[in-house]
Amino acid sequence: MDLTRHADAVERLLKGRRIDGYEIAVAGSRDLAIEVKQGTVDAFRVAEPFGVSLRLLAGHGMGFSYSTALDDASLERMVEGALVAAQMQSPDEHHTFAEPCASYPDTPWLFDPSLPAVDESLKVARVMELERLVLDVDPRVKRVRKCSYGESVYHSLVRNSLGLNAAYSGTYNSCSVSAVAESDGDAQTGWDFAFSPSFAGIDLATVAVGAGRKATGLLGARTLATMRCQAVLDNRVAADLLDVLAGSFLAENVHKGKSLLAGRVGERLFPDLVSVRDNGLLPDGMGSAPCDGEGVPQRDTPLVVAGVLRGYLYDSYWGGRLGARSTGNAVRAGIKSAPKVGIHNLHVEPGAADLATLLAGVRNGVFITEVMGMHTANAISGDFSVGAAGFYVEDGEVRYPVKGLALAGNLLELFGRVDLVGNDLRFFGSTGSPSLRIAELDVSGT
Repeated sequence: MDLTRHADAVERLLKGRRIDGYEIAVAGSRDLAIEVKQGTVDAFRVAEPFGVSLRLLAGHGMGFSYSTALDDASLERMVEGALVAAQMQSPDEHHTFAEPCASYPDTPWLFDPSLPAVDESLKVARVMELERLVLDVDPRVKRVRKCSYGESVYHSLVRNSLGLNAAYSGTYNSCSVSAVAESDGDAQTGWDFAFSPSFAGIDLATVAVGAGRKATGLLGARTLATMRCQAVLDNRVAADLLDVLAGSFLAENVHKGKSLLAGRVGERLFPDLVSVRDNGLLPDGMGSAPCDGEGVPQRDTPLVVAGVLRGYLYDSYWGGRLGARSTGNAVRAGIKSAPKVGIHNLHVEPGAADLATLLAGVRNGVFITEVMGMHTANAISGDFSVGAAGFYVEDGEVRYPVKGLALAGNLLELFGRVDLVGNDLRFFGSTGSPSLRIAELDVSGT
């Protein structure tokens, strides 16, 4: 896909304009989505979005506009729109563009040239096989609610008036399945997924077993008396909690008083076995790329090291405004959005303990595998109260499934009570975590 000629076309339209700088972003992809139900294709969608966006600096005002049409008239309207927006903006001396970079990190695993060459019939067969495998996990798995395959072959270019020119291509494919298990009048659902830049990187059997076991595991769940106890959070639940904390690492939120972590660099917030980093170069990570949305090289940024807060995440604007360098954390939600500071692959670093070891230390407590309502947690105060389900644990052994629980507390206090970190780091989108053992947690039941 030739993105350069579209950037060239916009540059030609900018010649002679009374502007102080520009940034052109061009992006395109070919996206495929397949859904299967009861052995037949329920949906088959192909989309090829393409577009260009522009940021213009006029004085100290920054304007943004975009176009998904690439004819000269449409691009001309985009330029005019960005210029008017720049002139209307309140001046801000910190508006800037990224400096050019001599080289970018090598990410050979980001693009799998064989993925677009795989026949689409094989991709349909993959989803069919996943549905079959889930139903074979356990006779109590009665049906599959949704079974999906998705892929994208994408291309990105960022160019600016300072001489920066950054371009890369990438691929990914994913599979997900939601299974329903039934027994003795009880029904439970279980979901799992896999993601990889390469077609060969997905293990269907692992996805099937994950969804099937999650569905059957909570069958016959009981209620539990309210207690303050030890808890093991599985990696999905721990990642959900970290996701709420994620915004507190962003420099914009720190400056605006919307961060739990403002003014606390150098403080010990967690036990020394808890470390958190945002690795924009993580192999196979969903947020990995050689450069961010402004063309700044992405990198591996330690945020919490052995329990101590080391810093925040910056893009060019917030780095300049707060006296720091960009950490390569400008992200774009798409061509229709200007870049803003965000996370790439934020995660708790894994420890050495397997799940059996995490559970072995629990004399009387819970193993939480599901939370509901995490979106209601207060990202500014850190307070949360969410529904939960999982298993009752006694003397290190899982005794029976439990449901109807409520977990309440504060995020910083919860991560501050981690007393063992698992070795099963897994990502769910742009955040990931291993399973964590918590010394004390308020669990409300009956």
